[in-house]
Amino acid sequence: MSEITMEITLTVNGEKMTKTVPVRQHLVDFLRMELGLTGSHLGCEHGVCGACSIRVDNAVVRGCLMLAVQADGADVVTVEGLTETKEIEDLQKNFVERNAMQCGYCTPGMLVTAAELLRTTKPISRDDIRNHLSGNFCRCTGYHAIIDAVETTINNRMKGR
Repeated sequence: MSEITMEITLTVNGEKMTKTVPVRQHLVDFLRMELGLTGSHLGCEHGVCGACSIRVDNAVVRGCLMLAVQADGADVVTVEGLTETKEIEDLQKNFVERNAMQCGYCTPGMLVTAAELLRTTKPISRDDIRNHLSGNFCRCTGYHAIIDAVETTINNRMKGR
């Protein structure tokens, strides 16, 4: 019995492509295995940990809960794409300076999720940051350094506006 496939067209990190994918393949598996974009990690595979967070049509989604065929026609941005465009350059710098990553497994999902929050033009409190990142788990840092890094980035961006 052969696997059922479907042709999809999508834009990944600014590059439009057409690929044939198994209909049951998760989007994060497609990104990792077919495109070599390994920044998004598979953690729980149940949408709970946030390690697989990516941006689809400008919204953060769990790549382990979305099938690649559901991304047909979509604009997908991974942590690699956010890095290439320098959208999160200051956030990444602050993660390093605040030692907001240890093993690094959760970091890409944290960065993608935090990038969504950084688009705001209103002041954000530490509680707002905590709430926004609450769907992303980290077993190493205890979150304080992550919150510090995001808060520093937001404050620096607010000063620059």
